Amino acid sequence: MTGTGHDHRSAAASRRGVLIGAGAVGAGLVIAACGGKDTSPAGSQSASSETSAKAESTTVKTADVPVGGGVVLKDSKVVVTQPKPGEFKAFSAVCTHRQCTVSKVADGDIDCPCHGSQFSAVDGSVVKGPAEKPLEAKTVTVAGDTLTIS
Repeated sequence: MTGTGHDHRSAAASRRGVLIGAGAVGAGLVIAACGGKDTSPAGSQSASSETSAKAESTTVKTADVPVGGGVVLKDSKVVVTQPKPGEFKAFSAVCTHRQCTVSKVADGDIDCPCHGSQFSAVDGSVVKGPAEKPLEAKTVTVAGDTLTIS
């Protein structure tokens, strides 16, 4: 029976060795995936940042945004309003209540169809709940007859 105890210890030692080895290999793979040499050309980080910034902006013609109303750009998840002639505002089109996309701008309000929240077309503040937080404001740049929202 002494041989049985020895075999039990050997089997436990073998399992331990396999688990330690597997852990070491896994750790090595994680380190290799996280580390490594940067093979991108010099200056590419700023180029990709610029590309990213351009990808996050969207444009719309001033004529497409009615005075006293607005337009919802569903693909960009942005709503653009014109509270007064020549005054353009932009907000995230994602409702702060349950993240539905707002559907329209009417009577000075931005309407969410999911639960009836309404936001001001002037500043994105909550006019009617259940939403409690305003829409996120975006930056609007006017160049001629084109609005760039970022």
